[in-house]
This record gives sequence, structure tokens and C-alpha cells, in this order.
Amino acid sequence: MAGRAPHGNNQPPKIIVKKVYIEGHGGHHGGAWKVAYADFVTAMMAFFLLMWLLGATTEKQRKALADYFAPNLVNFRASSAGSTGLFGGESITDQDNYPHKAQQTGTRSLTVPVEAKGGAQVGTGEKGSLKNKRIEAEDRKNFDKIAQQIKQQIGQNAKLARLATHVRFVPTRDGLRIDLVDNADYSMFALGTTSFEAEAEKLIGLIAESIKPLPNTLMIRGHTDSLAFQNPAGMNNWLLSSSRAEATRRRLAAGGLEDARFERIEGVADREPYVADNAADPRNRRVAITLLYRKGAFGQ
Repeated sequence: MAGRAPHGNNQPPKIIVKKVYIEGHGGHHGGAWKVAYADFVTAMMAFFLLMWLLGATTEKQRKALADYFAPNLVNFRASSAGSTGLFGGESITDQDNYPHKAQQTGTRSLTVPVEAKGGAQVGTGEKGSLKNKRIEAEDRKNFDKIAQQIKQQIGQNAKLARLATHVRFVPTRDGLRIDLVDNADYSMFALGTTSFEAEAEKLIGLIAESIKPLPNTLMIRGHTDSLAFQNPAGMNNWLLSSSRAEATRRRLAAGGLEDARFERIEGVADREPYVADNAADPRNRRVAITLLYRKGAFGQ
């Protein structure tokens, strides 16, 4: 800005320059980068949340989440009878999306096979839980009857009466187990062989006659004590236990049991001792004949 020169003075006017500094806000103190950074942090948070959900949920839960965002139920109902009605194709009392039409001849319980999932009558089929309970009760009743019958016949036979303490009936989860147990005074088999003693062979025949009318299958398991053989290559407790189980199977078959009745024949050597604290106890030598529950009847 130029000032007026003094009167009568030819000196040029003084020029005063005034600088005004205006602070700008578009540099590093601006707010645009903050918005971008907030978007980045939000995206990373969403990413880590997704990773956590994938790791912390089960396959079933992940499928439910996927179905929520892409529901098939809507498409299913769209093709159902009355899908455009008030209840979207369902009635007030309907348990699932089953169409109800005026011309249909039955309800779901009549038209859907009992083996299918859902329905009011599930459980009454061949493997249904309601039928299982009935079969289970029948098997338990038959097992009790067989046990009493065998005990009575042993008591009436003078030659077998001495074996009464060697026969034990044990209800198990698989069925009724009949244990034929040795002791220090008597062995069912000749020592170290698969040959029955005379009374033991008659006892197996009596058991075969008693269980022959039942439809239940059998499992036979041989057990030994822990005493080892001098020549394990020729005979050992594994071979002896399985061979005695097979000898028992042959005697039961000779007593009239069909081959289809035998479900499993096995030997476990001394791995399942009857007297746990003394593996060499002679009572560990035994054969277990198990009358199995019918399939689908118990423990399924």
C-alpha cells in the first residue's frame, strides 16, 4: 500500500506490504484419511469375526447360518398347496409342510411310510423304539425262563448236580451270558486241550436243548488263565481260548442249533480275567455263551 508523499516533497511514497497467512486444513491435519482408516478397521473387524465364527461353530450351525441367508424353505413352500394362503400352505395343527387338499384321501400318518422321518407314528416300524421295547421285554422274559429251566435240569441230574456251582447266569447289555467256569477242583476241558470232560459235554448238550427253541443268536467267547505254555509256537493261550470257543460251538451245533444262530466266536486268552487281581486263578478259565438280544431290541 502506497502512502501519500509530504507536500512539496518529491520523494516517492513508501510502499508497505502486508502479508496475511491463512492456515490450510487440507494437509496432514485433514479428516479424509480418518474416514478411510475407519473403513479399513471395520472391514478387518468383520473379517476376523467371520474367521472366529467359522472356527467356533459346528458344521450344523454353519449350515443353519447359510440357510438363513439363502433359505430353501421359502422355495419349498412356494410349490406347496395353499402357499399363497393365510398360513403359507400349512394348517394351524400341521407339524410340518404337508399339503392339505380337499380331494386327498388321508392324513400324513396314513400316506407317509413309517420308515420315513417325521410323522406321528414313528417308532412302530421294524426298527422303531416302541417295537424295540416290546421285543426287549420278550427277550428278558425268555432269558429268565431259560435260566430257571437249566438250573432245574442240572439239579435233577445226579451227574450234573456237581457242576451247578460252575454255571453262572449273568444279565449283560448284550444279552444273557452263561458262564461255564473252572475252579481248582474241576476243569471243563482236559488240561491244555479242547477236549470236554464227560459231564461238561453233557452240560453243553443240555444248554443246547434249552436254548434251541429261541430265535436269539449266540456269541461264544473262550477265556484262559495267564499260565504260559512251554512251546508258544505250538500252543498258546490265544489259540487255546479260541479253540475252546469253537469246540463249544461244535457241541451246541451237534445239539441241534443251526449255523445261522452263531453270530460271533472268539477267544480273548487271559485279557479279561474273572478274578482281576490274580490272572493265574483257575476260575479265569471259562467259556461264556451269550444269548444276544434280537437286533434293534436293546442298546441300539
